Amino acid sequence: MLRILLVDDHVLFRKGVAALLARRPDMEVIGEASDGLDAITVARELLPDVILMDIHMPRCDGLEATRRIKREVPHVKIVILTVSDDDQNLFEAIKSGAQGYLLKDLEPTKLYDLLESISRGEAPLSGVVAAKILQEFARPNTGSLPATEMIEELTTREKDILQLVVDGKTNKEIAASLSIAENTVKIHLRNILEKLHLQNRIQAAVYAVRQGLVNEPPS
Repeated sequence: MLRILLVDDHVLFRKGVAALLARRPDMEVIGEASDGLDAITVARELLPDVILMDIHMPRCDGLEATRRIKREVPHVKIVILTVSDDDQNLFEAIKSGAQGYLLKDLEPTKLYDLLESISRGEAPLSGVVAAKILQEFARPNTGSLPATEMIEELTTREKDILQLVVDGKTNKEIAASLSIAENTVKIHLRNILEKLHLQNRIQAAVYAVRQGLVNEPPS
């Protein structure tokens, strides 16, 4: 059972999403919050598996709430679910530790699929959003660790997996491509995040592209 917290200042939207998720026997909405401050309190008390977080809310917006929740309850997975496709919001959300960034115009079936993927440790991103991230983070960054240092730390297999993550492959697809077990993929990804000192696979993907550790995905 995936335990979900909904955070949005629009009651009608929250109730609509809750009704959609109620159709799934493997998902449960355990709480709701109307702004970032409430979200921090409820997350601390209920310890959800996933938080669907809006950005623009009174008192405390979703980006600040994401930063504070990840500091207090780092294991909670936060997915931004918003109408905003503003580049700055997107990049700040990823830097703040969000595991995914979705737009509210997605179909219900897509929401189900993406929630299932994040429960498996994958990163839900729409194609448009993923393209924006990779385009931004592929630019050289002189303030990061030199690529040579990172290459020395990563094994050939880890770089192969990073390439497939950048290409948008799921863990299951990576396992099939490399003829290894899906659990082995998860172990490699955990090791990659530890070596790169990053929080999630989105950050690992964009860092790998920026540092030249992998090839950029096709347009």
